[in-house]
Amino acid sequence: MKLLHLSDLHLGKRVGEVSLLEDQRDMLQKILQVARAFQVDALLLAGDLYDKPIPPAQAVRLLDEFLTELSRLGIPVLAISGNHDSPERLDFATRLLDREGIHLAARYQGPRPPVRLEDEYGPVNFYLLPYLKPVLVRHEYPEEEFLTYAQAVAWALDQWQVDPAGRNVLLAHQFVTGGLTCESEELSVGGLDQIPGELFAPFDYVALGHLHGPQWVGRETVRYCGSPLKYSFSESRQEKSATLVTLGQKGDVMVDLISLTPLRDMREVRGSYEEVTARSFYQGGGQEDYLHVILTDEEEIPGAAGKLRVIYPNLLKLSYDNLRTQSTEEVTGALRPEERSPLDLFREFYQLQNNQPMGQAQEEFLKHLMEEIWEGEP
Repeated sequence: MKLLHLSDLHLGKRVGEVSLLEDQRDMLQKILQVARAFQVDALLLAGDLYDKPIPPAQAVRLLDEFLTELSRLGIPVLAISGNHDSPERLDFATRLLDREGIHLAARYQGPRPPVRLEDEYGPVNFYLLPYLKPVLVRHEYPEEEFLTYAQAVAWALDQWQVDPAGRNVLLAHQFVTGGLTCESEELSVGGLDQIPGELFAPFDYVALGHLHGPQWVGRETVRYCGSPLKYSFSESRQEKSATLVTLGQKGDVMVDLISLTPLRDMREVRGSYEEVTARSFYQGGGQEDYLHVILTDEEEIPGAAGKLRVIYPNLLKLSYDNLRTQSTEEVTGALRPEERSPLDLFREFYQLQNNQPMGQAQEEFLKHLMEEIWEGEP
């Protein structure tokens, strides 16, 4: 059985003032080409279908077109919600979608039966676990008490009583301990959202979403496929791909990465103003890419952004790397306040107010308090 693993589409995403809908439409068409070329038996969508809980209408239409084409091709879809999605909105018409082979677990309502698909070796059970926070489990089961994501996910997985002798695939949208992050992902305060990979022992393959860089965690069959497009300059060096999973008999799992080429790349370029405006610098192409230009001139160039946009119309960010900026970073620290975590900022505030660092008990209390506030956000 061939499975195409995708996640973190973030349809409707904007970077600064720029909408990426055209790029996303192009990428979905390329994914459909991959699905046809490799004759996949099912497509896995591991959360963050949209970028916002209330997505723009164009993003909703784009997902509708994508799922409709997959249904027309006869390719079943197994999908879950992510932390950027609104479970309540995604839950609309899921029973009707089931009839068309679009199996979407949007809201956690306890253990739903696995979706079963068959090939020449017999059945494969697909377990769909939407993005899970402790508060969501407590909402369905108020008698249960969970402090961490690991406890909540472990409890949810136990309810399925997965038969380890069968072929089992799990879709989940969580942060597994050891995963490599980047700035475009939302993680919780104090690392309370981390899930140990040992929880996934009964599953032959775990299709993860949440982290944007393709990677495996713990074992090669517990994988983040990564986002199909770059959504921040911290991802500029990543090679984007879709993950093709081939299931044979029990224990036989093969993974291949299928390269995805974007309509426009997202890149960082560095050099003096004279260098980055020289024809020889850009004549190889890429002028339409989304760019962060880092100028190394010691003096700021008046009106540099406007002048550079004549050559690079999709310039999104301009910064300088010279003696002045380097010395400023040495004085003020490498991270600006908006780049530091709330916990780090509170530690500093506490030290200034009390002339001593926080104790371990105080820090643990603060982590849980911040987590409760974060859980209460829509």
